[in-house]
Amino acid sequence: QVQLVESGGALVQPGGSLRLSCAASASIFSLYAMGWYRQAPGKQRELVASITISGSTNYADSVKGRFTISRDNAKSTVYLQMNSPKPEDTAVYYCKASLSLGSLQRDYWGQGTQVTVSS
Repeated sequence: QVQLVESGGALVQPGGSLRLSCAASASIFSLYAMGWYRQAPGKQRELVASITISGSTNYADSVKGRFTISRDNAKSTVYLQMNSPKPEDTAVYYCKASLSLGSLQRDYWGQGTQVTVSS
């Protein structure tokens, strides 16, 4: 069982910056692909950004050029740097860890952290 704890959510002004962190309890964190998702009220959860075990990244079109995902395997932590956030970025942000080893497939989710973008 892997536990994920997100932190860093806050009220931020449009055009500001914020960094989210997700600390994992995984014994071999480097084996997990990691992702940040978000869910706004009344909307479905959507992928924001992901990073593979080799460090390749993928972003939703809506955040490209503004958000950056990164990982520190030594600290078992994944980050989401949010620059120039917009009011439409307001949502609960969730961290996901995915393990894929042959036939073994496991996904783990954190509890979420609230990000509110407003002046």
